[in-house]
Amino acid sequence: MQGNQELLTIKSISQLMRYLGQPTPLHPLIALVNYNTMPAEKFEKGQKISIDFYKISFKTQFSGQVKYGQGHYDFEEGGLAFLKLRQVVVSSYDMDSYEGYVLYFHPDFIRSYPLANAILQYGFFSYDVSEALFLSAREKEVIADLFGTIAAELENNIDNFSQDVLVSQIELLLNYSNRFYNRQFITRKAVNHDIVVRFEKLLQEYFKGEDALKTGLPTVQYLSQKLQLSPRYLSDMLRSVTGLNTQQHIQNHVIEEAKNLLSTTALSVAEVAYKLGFEHPQSFHKLFKRKTALSPLEFRQSFN
Repeated sequence: MQGNQELLTIKSISQLMRYLGQPTPLHPLIALVNYNTMPAEKFEKGQKISIDFYKISFKTQFSGQVKYGQGHYDFEEGGLAFLKLRQVVVSSYDMDSYEGYVLYFHPDFIRSYPLANAILQYGFFSYDVSEALFLSAREKEVIADLFGTIAAELENNIDNFSQDVLVSQIELLLNYSNRFYNRQFITRKAVNHDIVVRFEKLLQEYFKGEDALKTGLPTVQYLSQKLQLSPRYLSDMLRSVTGLNTQQHIQNHVIEEAKNLLSTTALSVAEVAYKLGFEHPQSFHKLFKRKTALSPLEFRQSFN
């Protein structure tokens, strides 16, 4: 079965609740749903779905797989996954059962609060589901308590303080998620080290052939796609392990390649720039000077 290839776009939380057979939300811009009350078969298998609001999914237990981007993710261990506005997901062909909660909130709900701008800093909204946050038993308790507090607030009668309280609770949930993601980067050192090794090998192979000359400098998107990771996750992981993000690693590798060419070949500075994938030699000159405090020609002369 190929599934429905047409994109289902859901504009409002009320529309989604109707689609899922859920009660009308007490607040039109935010809703919390227990997965036990939301049958998986509500969505046609293979249906492409896009929502115009944020989604935070807390699965305490799960049996089955979710297709996302380049592969499938097994949620057997449970965890947190985040979805930003208008991010396309595909409903699963193999979704047996899962437990937990899902929080939906519209950007208008936080628009007049500092979180409206700060939410862009939570990079995990740009991660793939395959890069979900795995939680320890203690972390699950913390997240479960936060979801319980949000649920209790939503069940209260709405008053002048409701939105302030809920926005602060969402922000607390995001801050804890930031902390736990940082822990995950640290505790998965072996896996991350393997990714770093593969990343460095990709860069070496890129410059070893004619890829740079033909297609230009390697991009973050190109490298993350080769590693089957989202660009943001790759950068955050590299920064956690090495202190440098993906773009900084690319630039450092370019400089090392440039130093090698300048010191071992008779290529002109412009020829070196083109060989490395720069469209304009001036851009190469500017980057080299910023990284080494020397111009390419000064480096060659000092080396000689």
